[in-house]
Amino acid sequence: MSTVQTPSVDAATRSRMAKKAGFASFAGTTVEWYDFYAYGTASALVFGQIFFPAEDAAVGTLAAFATFWVGFLARPLGGVVFGHFGDKFGRKKALVTTLLMMGVCTTAVGLLPTYQQIGMWAAVILVFLRLIQGIAMGGEWGGAVVLAAEHAPKGKGIIYGAFAQQGSPMGNLLSTLVWLAVAQLPDEQFLSWGWRIPFLLSAVLVLIGLFIRLSIEESPAMKQLMVTKTVAKTPFTEVLRKSKGIVVLGIGACIIAVSATYFKGTFALAWAVDSGLFDRTTFLTIITISLVVQFCVQPFGAVIASKMDLRKAVLLLLVPELLFLPLMFVMIGTGDYLLAVVGMAVATIPHSMYYAALAGILAKSFPPNVRYTGISLSYQLSSTLFAGTAPMMGQYLLNVSGSIYAVVALALVHVGLTIGCVLGLLARAANQGSAYGSMDSFSTDEEAPAAAPAAAVRS
Repeated sequence: MSTVQTPSVDAATRSRMAKKAGFASFAGTTVEWYDFYAYGTASALVFGQIFFPAEDAAVGTLAAFATFWVGFLARPLGGVVFGHFGDKFGRKKALVTTLLMMGVCTTAVGLLPTYQQIGMWAAVILVFLRLIQGIAMGGEWGGAVVLAAEHAPKGKGIIYGAFAQQGSPMGNLLSTLVWLAVAQLPDEQFLSWGWRIPFLLSAVLVLIGLFIRLSIEESPAMKQLMVTKTVAKTPFTEVLRKSKGIVVLGIGACIIAVSATYFKGTFALAWAVDSGLFDRTTFLTIITISLVVQFCVQPFGAVIASKMDLRKAVLLLLVPELLFLPLMFVMIGTGDYLLAVVGMAVATIPHSMYYAALAGILAKSFPPNVRYTGISLSYQLSSTLFAGTAPMMGQYLLNVSGSIYAVVALALVHVGLTIGCVLGLLARAANQGSAYGSMDSFSTDEEAPAAAPAAAVRS
C-alpha cells in the first residue's frame, strides 16, 4: 500500500499520545462494559421476577436470559454501522457516539416501570433498550481496540490493544461491587427500588468517560488514510469481498474469550443461587474475587503474546482451560465457599490472559482501511452466537438434563473451537505474509516497514 506519511511528530509527543489513547480506550470500555454487565447480573438476580413473573422461577430466569441475548443479537449491527462510520470518518467520533448511546439506555432501564405497573409493555421497552445497548456495545469494542493499537509505538500493538481489554474486567468488577452493595438490602427493598441503583449510576460514569474520550486525538493510521484518500467507500462490503475467511476464523477465535465470563458470572450466579448452593450476596463476593484476579493477571497475556511465537502462546494460554472450567463447576457444586473461590479464580486465568492478546491478534489480521469493521464483525458475531447464548443454553441444558455436566460439555466445546480457529487465523496470516500481517503496520513513523515478512506472526 502507499507509504505516503502524515506529518511526523517527535518521539516524546507520540509516546504521550499513545499513553493517552490507551487510557482513554480503557476508561471508555470500562463504562460500556459496566453498563452491559450490569444488565447481565440483573437478568440473573431480578429481571425474571419483576419483568417476567412466572410460577416456575427457572422459567422466569430463562425468559430474562433471552432478553439478555437480545443485546447480543444487536451487536453485529452495531459493529457494521459504527465500523462503517469509524472506517470512513474517524475512530474518535464513532466512540463518542457509542458511549452516549450506552449511557442513555442504561440509565433509562433504571427508570423503567415494572410488569406490575404497566404489564407486558415493561418487557417490551426493556427489550428495546437492550437492543440499543447491543448496537452501542457492537460499535464500542472494535473502535477502542483500533484506536489504542493504532496509536501504539512500533511493535507494541498487542500491548496497547490490551488497554481496551482491561475495560472488561474493570467494568464487570465495578458492576459486581455495586450489585454486591445493593444486594445487602432486604428482599422487599431490593426488588422495589434497590435494583435500579446500578443502572442510574451509569449516568455519572458516562460523564467521566466522555470527558476523557473527548480529549484524545484521532489515530495516526486514520489520519493517513484521510490524507492519502484511501478510506474505504463501503468497508462492510469490502470486508465481505476480500476477508470473509478471516472473519469466519476471527469469530471462532473469540468464542471462549467472550463466553467464559457469561458461563462464570451470569449462568453460574443464577445456578448457584437458584439451587441453594449460595445466597446472592455470597456468590457475588466469589465473582468479585475472580474479577480482581482477572484484572491483575489479564495484562500478562498480552506480554506473553508479544514476547514469544503467537501459536505457542495461544496453546500455553488456552489448553489449561480444558481442565480448569470443569473443575470450577465441580468446586462450586460442593457449596463450599473457599473451594468455589479457588475454582472460579483458577478458571479465570487462562481465558482472561488470552483475551488480552486477542485484540491485537484480530486487529493485525485486517488492513487499516477496514480494520474497525473487520474486527467488530468477528468479535460481535462471536458474541451473538456464543456469548449471548451461553447463559440461556446453559440454563436450558440444566433444565432438560438436570445435570451441570451438560453445561460443562458446552463450555469445553467453546474452548476447543477457539483453539482450532485462532491457530487457523495465525496460520493464514503467516501464509499470506500480507502487508498488514504485523502489528508494526500500525505505526506511521518513517521507520515503519512497507510490508511485513511472510513468516511474521508476532507483534
